[in-house]
Amino acid sequence: MADYVIHLDGLEVTMGLGIHPRERSAPQRVVLSVAMTCRYDAPPSDGIEAVVDYDFLRDEILKLTASRHFELQETLCDAVAALALSDPRVAEVRVRSMKPDIYPDARIGCEVVRARKGA
Repeated sequence: MADYVIHLDGLEVTMGLGIHPRERSAPQRVVLSVAMTCRYDAPPSDGIEAVVDYDFLRDEILKLTASRHFELQETLCDAVAALALSDPRVAEVRVRSMKPDIYPDARIGCEVVRARKGA
């Protein structure tokens, strides 16, 4: 087996996220980072068909964040993790969301780790 960690780091989206009235009144900036541990039967050949395509993950995250308002960062992170785990070669995924504009002196975030059963 060959394991690789693929990172999609610092994807900035503008989306509906939060429970407070000020968060519901307008979309806000959210920064997402994803680390996928990908497990291949052997080291991959030098072609995209041999590996997990991070273009797919980025495109699906953009669709997801544009599709609805999320109340909680936990729910958002779980939804992104499910997208990553839809590829059977992803053994584990770590998703972090950060809301950088809530406070002037801190960013607010959430991180989840999800693993494929039996991985």
